[in-house]
Amino acid sequence: MDARRLTLAALALLLGLVAITPAHAASTVHVKLATLAPKGSLYHRVLQQIGAAIQKSEGEGATVQIYTDGSQGGEADVVRRMRIGQLNAAMLSVVGLSEIEPTVSVLQKMPLLFRSTDEIDEVSKALLPQAEKNLLAKGYIAVQWSDAGWVRFFSKTPAATPADLKAGHMFVWSGDPDQVEIMKQLGYHPVVLETADLIPGLQTGLIDSAPLTPMWALATQADSSASYMVDVRWAPIFGAIVFTRAAWDAMSEATHAAVRAAAAQAGPELRAYAARADAEAIAAMEKRGLKITHPSAAQLRAWADFTQQLYPLIRGRTMPAATFDEALRIVNEYRARAPAAGGTR
Repeated sequence: MDARRLTLAALALLLGLVAITPAHAASTVHVKLATLAPKGSLYHRVLQQIGAAIQKSEGEGATVQIYTDGSQGGEADVVRRMRIGQLNAAMLSVVGLSEIEPTVSVLQKMPLLFRSTDEIDEVSKALLPQAEKNLLAKGYIAVQWSDAGWVRFFSKTPAATPADLKAGHMFVWSGDPDQVEIMKQLGYHPVVLETADLIPGLQTGLIDSAPLTPMWALATQADSSASYMVDVRWAPIFGAIVFTRAAWDAMSEATHAAVRAAAAQAGPELRAYAARADAEAIAAMEKRGLKITHPSAAQLRAWADFTQQLYPLIRGRTMPAATFDEALRIVNEYRARAPAAGGTR
Protein backbone atom coordinates (compact mmCIF):
# COMPACT_ATOMS: atom_id res chain seq x y z
CA MET A 1 0.00 0.00 0.00
CA ASP A 2 1.55 3.37 -1.00
CA ALA A 3 1.92 6.32 1.39
CA ARG A 4 -1.14 8.10 -0.01
CA ARG A 5 -3.38 5.08 0.62
CA LEU A 6 -1.95 4.65 4.12
CA THR A 7 -2.71 8.29 4.88
CA LEU A 8 -6.30 7.96 3.63
CA ALA A 9 -6.81 4.78 5.62
CA ALA A 10 -5.48 6.42 8.77
CA LEU A 11 -7.72 9.43 8.19
CA ALA A 12 -10.77 7.22 7.67
CA LEU A 13 -9.99 5.33 10.89
CA LEU A 14 -9.58 8.60 12.77
CA LEU A 15 -12.89 9.92 11.47
CA GLY A 16 -14.55 6.67 12.45
CA LEU A 17 -13.21 6.95 15.96
CA VAL A 18 -14.39 10.55 16.23
CA ALA A 19 -17.85 9.52 15.04
CA ILE A 20 -18.28 6.79 17.64
CA THR A 21 -16.56 8.44 20.60
CA PRO A 22 -19.53 10.58 21.80
CA ALA A 23 -21.74 7.51 22.12
CA HIS A 24 -19.28 5.93 24.53
CA ALA A 25 -17.93 8.99 26.32
CA ALA A 26 -18.90 9.64 29.90
CA SER A 27 -21.76 12.11 30.23
CA THR A 28 -21.00 15.62 31.43
CA VAL A 29 -24.57 16.20 32.64
CA HIS A 30 -24.61 17.03 36.35
CA VAL A 31 -27.90 18.28 37.75
CA LYS A 32 -28.29 19.79 41.21
CA LEU A 33 -31.96 20.08 42.09
CA ALA A 34 -33.51 21.67 45.21
CA THR A 35 -36.91 21.49 46.85
CA LEU A 36 -38.57 22.41 50.13
CA ALA A 37 -40.37 19.05 50.08
CA PRO A 38 -39.43 16.62 52.86
CA LYS A 39 -37.09 13.74 52.14
CA GLY A 40 -39.06 10.58 51.46
CA SER A 41 -42.26 12.44 50.52
CA LEU A 42 -44.09 11.73 47.28
CA TYR A 43 -42.68 14.95 45.85
CA HIS A 44 -39.16 13.77 46.62
CA ARG A 45 -39.89 10.41 45.01
CA VAL A 46 -41.15 12.12 41.85
CA LEU A 47 -37.90 14.06 41.64
CA GLN A 48 -35.98 10.81 42.09
CA GLN A 49 -37.92 9.30 39.17
CA ILE A 50 -37.03 12.26 36.99
CA GLY A 51 -33.41 12.01 38.12
CA ALA A 52 -33.36 8.32 37.24
CA ALA A 53 -34.74 9.13 33.79
CA ILE A 54 -31.93 11.63 33.23
CA GLN A 55 -29.22 9.21 34.35
CA LYS A 56 -30.60 6.33 32.28
CA SER A 57 -30.90 8.44 29.14
CA GLU A 58 -27.57 10.26 29.48
CA GLY A 59 -25.64 7.17 30.45
CA GLU A 60 -22.52 6.63 32.50
CA GLY A 61 -21.21 9.73 34.24
CA ALA A 62 -24.50 11.64 34.48
CA THR A 63 -25.38 12.66 38.03
CA VAL A 64 -28.49 14.10 39.66
CA GLN A 65 -28.22 15.40 43.22
CA ILE A 66 -31.47 16.26 45.01
CA TYR A 67 -31.49 18.62 48.01
CA THR A 68 -34.66 18.24 50.11
CA ASP A 69 -36.15 19.90 53.21
CA GLY A 70 -35.17 23.44 52.19
CA SER A 71 -31.49 22.67 52.76
CA GLN A 72 -30.58 25.18 50.03
CA GLY A 73 -32.62 27.93 51.67
CA GLY A 74 -36.05 29.32 50.92
CA GLU A 75 -37.42 29.44 47.40
CA ALA A 76 -36.08 32.93 46.73
CA ASP A 77 -32.64 31.63 47.74
CA VAL A 78 -33.04 28.64 45.44
CA VAL A 79 -33.86 30.91 42.49
CA ARG A 80 -30.81 33.06 43.24
CA ARG A 81 -28.66 29.93 43.32
CA MET A 82 -30.07 28.87 39.97
CA ARG A 83 -29.24 32.25 38.48
CA ILE A 84 -25.58 31.96 39.43
CA GLY A 85 -25.28 28.30 38.47
CA GLN A 86 -25.02 26.73 41.92
CA LEU A 87 -28.26 24.87 41.22
CA ASN A 88 -29.60 23.67 37.89
CA ALA A 89 -33.20 22.78 38.68
CA ALA A 90 -35.85 23.04 41.38
CA MET A 91 -39.33 22.06 42.39
CA LEU A 92 -40.81 25.48 43.16
CA SER A 93 -44.13 26.79 44.33
CA VAL A 94 -45.48 30.09 43.04
CA VAL A 95 -43.47 31.80 45.80
CA GLY A 96 -40.25 30.93 43.97
CA LEU A 97 -41.62 30.94 40.42
CA SER A 98 -42.90 34.50 40.78
CA GLU A 99 -39.31 35.58 41.43
CA ILE A 100 -38.75 34.65 37.78
CA GLU A 101 -42.16 35.14 36.17
CA PRO A 102 -44.73 37.30 38.05
CA THR A 103 -47.75 36.23 36.00
CA VAL A 104 -47.86 32.84 37.75
CA SER A 105 -48.68 34.60 41.03
CA VAL A 106 -52.41 34.46 40.33
CA LEU A 107 -52.36 30.69 40.82
CA GLN A 108 -51.45 30.98 44.50
CA LYS A 109 -51.39 34.61 45.60
CA MET A 110 -55.04 35.54 45.05
CA PRO A 111 -56.58 34.34 48.34
CA LEU A 112 -60.05 32.78 48.18
CA LEU A 113 -60.15 33.13 44.39
CA PHE A 114 -60.47 29.38 43.82
CA ARG A 115 -63.09 27.08 45.27
CA SER A 116 -62.00 23.94 43.43
CA THR A 117 -59.27 22.35 41.38
CA ASP A 118 -61.59 22.64 38.39
CA GLU A 119 -61.28 26.40 38.69
CA ILE A 120 -57.51 26.16 39.09
CA ASP A 121 -57.44 24.09 35.90
CA GLU A 122 -59.45 26.69 34.00
CA VAL A 123 -57.07 29.50 34.91
CA SER A 124 -53.90 27.46 34.45
CA LYS A 125 -55.06 26.18 31.05
CA ALA A 126 -55.51 29.77 29.89
CA LEU A 127 -52.43 31.37 31.42
CA LEU A 128 -49.68 28.75 31.62
CA PRO A 129 -48.81 28.56 27.89
CA GLN A 130 -47.77 32.22 27.91
CA ALA A 131 -46.10 31.85 31.31
CA GLU A 132 -43.99 28.99 29.92
CA LYS A 133 -42.95 31.17 26.97
CA ASN A 134 -41.99 33.94 29.39
CA LEU A 135 -40.00 31.49 31.52
CA LEU A 136 -38.18 30.23 28.43
CA ALA A 137 -37.30 33.77 27.40
CA LYS A 138 -35.80 34.26 30.86
CA GLY A 139 -33.74 31.07 30.67
CA TYR A 140 -35.94 28.45 32.37
CA ILE A 141 -37.82 25.33 31.22
CA ALA A 142 -40.93 24.18 33.07
CA VAL A 143 -41.61 20.46 32.73
CA GLN A 144 -44.41 19.77 35.17
CA TRP A 145 -47.13 21.86 36.83
CA SER A 146 -49.25 20.70 39.74
CA ASP A 147 -51.25 21.83 42.75
CA ALA A 148 -50.32 20.47 46.16
CA GLY A 149 -53.22 21.02 48.52
CA TRP A 150 -54.96 23.99 50.12
CA VAL A 151 -53.50 26.42 52.63
CA ARG A 152 -55.28 26.83 55.96
CA PHE A 153 -54.30 28.97 58.93
CA PHE A 154 -52.85 27.16 61.94
CA SER A 155 -52.62 29.12 65.17
CA LYS A 156 -51.86 28.81 68.86
CA THR A 157 -55.23 30.24 69.86
CA PRO A 158 -58.71 29.78 68.34
CA ALA A 159 -59.49 31.90 65.26
CA ALA A 160 -62.56 32.06 63.05
CA THR A 161 -62.09 35.27 61.03
CA PRO A 162 -59.15 37.24 59.59
CA ALA A 163 -59.48 39.75 62.43
CA ASP A 164 -58.83 36.99 64.98
CA LEU A 165 -55.32 36.54 63.56
CA LYS A 166 -54.31 40.18 63.95
CA ALA A 167 -53.34 40.04 67.61
CA GLY A 168 -50.43 37.63 67.17
CA HIS A 169 -47.42 37.36 64.90
CA MET A 170 -47.81 35.48 61.62
CA PHE A 171 -45.18 33.50 59.74
CA VAL A 172 -44.25 34.77 56.28
CA TRP A 173 -41.83 33.05 53.91
CA SER A 174 -38.68 35.03 53.21
CA GLY A 175 -38.30 36.50 49.76
CA ASP A 176 -41.76 38.11 49.53
CA PRO A 177 -41.37 41.73 50.70
CA ASP A 178 -44.57 42.87 48.98
CA GLN A 179 -46.62 40.44 51.04
CA VAL A 180 -44.99 41.72 54.21
CA GLU A 181 -45.83 45.33 53.40
CA ILE A 182 -49.41 44.48 52.45
CA MET A 183 -49.93 42.59 55.71
CA LYS A 184 -48.63 45.55 57.67
CA GLN A 185 -50.99 47.86 55.78
CA LEU A 186 -53.87 45.64 56.85
CA GLY A 187 -52.85 45.69 60.50
CA TYR A 188 -51.09 42.32 60.80
CA HIS A 189 -47.72 41.52 62.34
CA PRO A 190 -45.74 39.46 59.83
CA VAL A 191 -42.52 37.74 60.86
CA VAL A 192 -40.22 36.77 58.00
CA LEU A 193 -38.53 33.40 58.50
CA GLU A 194 -36.88 30.68 56.49
CA THR A 195 -38.82 27.43 56.26
CA ALA A 196 -36.40 25.70 58.63
CA ASP A 197 -37.17 28.31 61.30
CA LEU A 198 -40.95 27.90 61.20
CA ILE A 199 -41.24 25.16 63.85
CA PRO A 200 -38.68 26.74 66.24
CA GLY A 201 -40.57 30.01 65.76
CA LEU A 202 -43.83 28.43 66.87
CA GLN A 203 -42.17 26.62 69.75
CA THR A 204 -40.47 29.74 71.11
CA GLY A 205 -43.43 32.09 70.59
CA LEU A 206 -41.70 34.13 67.90
CA ILE A 207 -44.77 33.47 65.76
CA ASP A 208 -48.34 32.57 66.74
CA SER A 209 -49.82 31.49 63.41
CA ALA A 210 -48.81 30.22 59.98
CA PRO A 211 -50.51 29.58 56.64
CA LEU A 212 -49.75 25.93 55.83
CA THR A 213 -51.19 23.00 53.95
CA PRO A 214 -52.40 20.28 56.31
CA MET A 215 -49.99 17.74 54.82
CA TRP A 216 -47.08 20.11 55.51
CA ALA A 217 -48.33 20.78 59.05
CA LEU A 218 -48.57 17.04 59.67
CA ALA A 219 -45.12 16.32 58.22
CA THR A 220 -43.43 19.02 60.32
CA GLN A 221 -45.66 18.48 63.39
CA ALA A 222 -46.55 22.16 63.36
CA ASP A 223 -49.86 21.23 64.96
CA SER A 224 -48.08 20.29 68.18
CA SER A 225 -47.44 24.01 68.75
CA ALA A 226 -50.22 25.55 66.66
CA SER A 227 -53.09 23.28 67.64
CA TYR A 228 -55.96 25.29 66.10
CA MET A 229 -56.93 25.35 62.43
CA VAL A 230 -59.49 27.49 60.60
CA ASP A 231 -61.26 25.37 58.01
CA VAL A 232 -61.09 27.96 55.23
CA ARG A 233 -59.25 27.06 52.04
CA TRP A 234 -57.21 30.24 51.75
CA ALA A 235 -55.32 29.40 48.56
CA PRO A 236 -53.88 26.44 46.70
CA ILE A 237 -50.19 25.65 46.66
CA PHE A 238 -49.27 25.53 42.99
CA GLY A 239 -45.90 24.97 41.42
CA ALA A 240 -43.64 23.40 38.82
CA ILE A 241 -40.38 21.60 38.25
CA VAL A 242 -38.05 23.92 36.37
CA PHE A 243 -34.60 23.56 34.82
CA THR A 244 -32.23 26.32 33.86
CA ARG A 245 -31.87 26.64 30.10
CA ALA A 246 -28.14 25.87 30.40
CA ALA A 247 -28.81 22.58 32.18
CA TRP A 248 -31.61 21.67 29.79
CA ASP A 249 -29.50 22.37 26.71
CA ALA A 250 -26.69 20.20 28.10
CA MET A 251 -29.01 17.19 27.91
CA SER A 252 -29.92 15.32 24.73
CA GLU A 253 -33.29 15.47 23.00
CA ALA A 254 -33.84 11.88 24.10
CA THR A 255 -33.32 12.97 27.70
CA HIS A 256 -35.76 15.85 27.27
CA ALA A 257 -38.36 13.36 26.11
CA ALA A 258 -37.57 11.02 29.01
CA VAL A 259 -37.87 13.84 31.56
CA ARG A 260 -41.18 15.04 30.13
CA ALA A 261 -42.51 11.46 30.07
CA ALA A 262 -41.54 10.92 33.73
CA ALA A 263 -43.12 14.24 34.69
CA ALA A 264 -46.31 13.46 32.76
CA GLN A 265 -46.55 10.05 34.42
CA ALA A 266 -46.16 11.64 37.85
CA GLY A 267 -48.83 14.29 37.23
CA PRO A 268 -51.93 12.17 37.91
CA GLU A 269 -50.25 10.59 40.93
CA LEU A 270 -49.46 14.01 42.41
CA ARG A 271 -52.99 15.24 41.84
CA ALA A 272 -54.56 12.12 43.31
CA TYR A 273 -52.29 12.43 46.31
CA ALA A 274 -53.16 16.10 46.82
CA ALA A 275 -56.85 15.21 46.56
CA ARG A 276 -56.71 12.92 49.58
CA ALA A 277 -53.68 14.20 51.51
CA ASP A 278 -55.35 17.24 53.06
CA ALA A 279 -58.25 15.21 54.47
CA GLU A 280 -55.99 12.42 55.68
CA ALA A 281 -53.59 14.89 57.32
CA ILE A 282 -56.41 16.73 59.07
CA ALA A 283 -57.85 13.45 60.37
CA ALA A 284 -54.44 12.35 61.64
CA MET A 285 -53.85 15.68 63.41
CA GLU A 286 -57.33 15.63 64.95
CA LYS A 287 -56.44 12.31 66.57
CA ARG A 288 -53.49 13.94 68.29
CA GLY A 289 -55.39 17.02 69.44
CA LEU A 290 -55.88 19.48 66.56
CA LYS A 291 -58.97 21.63 67.12
CA ILE A 292 -60.77 22.76 63.97
CA THR A 293 -62.89 25.88 63.71
CA HIS A 294 -65.64 25.66 61.09
CA PRO A 295 -66.68 29.28 60.45
CA SER A 296 -70.35 30.22 60.43
CA ALA A 297 -71.98 31.88 57.42
CA ALA A 298 -71.35 35.30 58.95
CA GLN A 299 -67.71 34.44 59.62
CA LEU A 300 -67.28 33.21 56.05
CA ARG A 301 -68.63 36.55 54.86
CA ALA A 302 -65.91 38.21 56.94
CA TRP A 303 -63.31 36.25 54.97
CA ALA A 304 -64.93 37.27 51.67
CA ASP A 305 -65.05 40.90 52.80
CA PHE A 306 -61.38 40.70 53.70
CA THR A 307 -60.48 39.85 50.11
CA GLN A 308 -62.16 43.09 49.02
CA GLN A 309 -59.61 44.94 51.14
CA LEU A 310 -56.78 42.74 49.95
CA TYR A 311 -57.33 42.53 46.20
CA PRO A 312 -56.74 46.23 45.41
CA LEU A 313 -53.43 45.98 47.27
CA ILE A 314 -52.14 42.96 45.37
CA ARG A 315 -53.45 43.89 41.90
CA GLY A 316 -50.55 45.35 39.96
CA ARG A 317 -48.17 44.86 42.87
CA THR A 318 -47.64 41.16 43.53
CA MET A 319 -48.84 40.32 40.01
CA PRO A 320 -49.54 42.24 36.79
CA ALA A 321 -52.93 43.96 36.84
CA ALA A 322 -53.87 42.45 33.46
CA THR A 323 -53.16 38.93 34.74
CA PHE A 324 -55.15 39.58 37.92
CA ASP A 325 -58.12 40.76 35.87
CA GLU A 326 -57.89 37.83 33.48
CA ALA A 327 -57.83 35.24 36.28
CA LEU A 328 -60.85 36.85 37.95
CA ARG A 329 -62.73 36.96 34.63
CA ILE A 330 -62.00 33.28 33.88
CA VAL A 331 -63.19 32.12 37.31
CA ASN A 332 -66.37 34.21 37.18
CA GLU A 333 -67.21 33.00 33.67
CA TYR A 334 -66.54 29.40 34.68
CA ARG A 335 -68.90 29.68 37.65
CA ALA A 336 -71.57 31.18 35.44
CA ARG A 337 -71.27 28.20 33.06
CA ALA A 338 -70.89 25.48 35.69
CA PRO A 339 -71.98 26.75 39.12
CA ALA A 340 -72.28 23.24 40.54
CA ALA A 341 -68.59 22.57 39.88
CA GLY A 342 -67.56 25.03 42.56
CA GLY A 343 -67.77 22.35 45.21
CA THR A 344 -65.12 20.06 43.68
CA ARG A 345 -61.94 19.61 45.74
